[in-house]
Amino acid sequence: MQKAIFLDRDGVINLEKNYLYKKDDFEFVPGVFESLKQFQELGYLLFIITNQSGIARGYYSVEDFKQLTSWMVEMFKKEGIYLSQVEFCPHAPSDNCNCRKPKIQMIENILKNHEIDLENSWLIGDKESDIQCAINAGIKNTIQVKSGHKFNTSLASFVCESIKETSKIIRN
Repeated sequence: MQKAIFLDRDGVINLEKNYLYKKDDFEFVPGVFESLKQFQELGYLLFIITNQSGIARGYYSVEDFKQLTSWMVEMFKKEGIYLSQVEFCPHAPSDNCNCRKPKIQMIENILKNHEIDLENSWLIGDKESDIQCAINAGIKNTIQVKSGHKFNTSLASFVCESIKETSKIIRN
């Protein structure tokens, strides 16, 4: 069993921009490459789980999302960072699907392909729904970052300004 870090995308990996789907609008959060490289060196597998309701809303297509994701994965590879899997929910909040966070189908899909030790894994998100997803899936180690959506209180184990600070918490 391997330990993993589950990451939200918007607000954690990249700067929060509503319904982002163009690489020209994509900006990596400062420190993301260094943090993910450190996690990888510590033996964590890296996964992205992201709600993408812009697809259901008709702002962009699944193909648009996949093209941006492919580009993002390549940018990480150029830095020596390898994402093991990217899962996304294309549904609107009103669709009541099983994959939209805080539900756990995206994590369950990853668990079908990888033997993950959830007890020693982490989830990093910027919304309460990310943290609740981790809790629902049995991931106890959580970090909520302030670099995305604003919040006043958190259910997370730790709160940080951005992913840059998470490497001070996740060390082994």
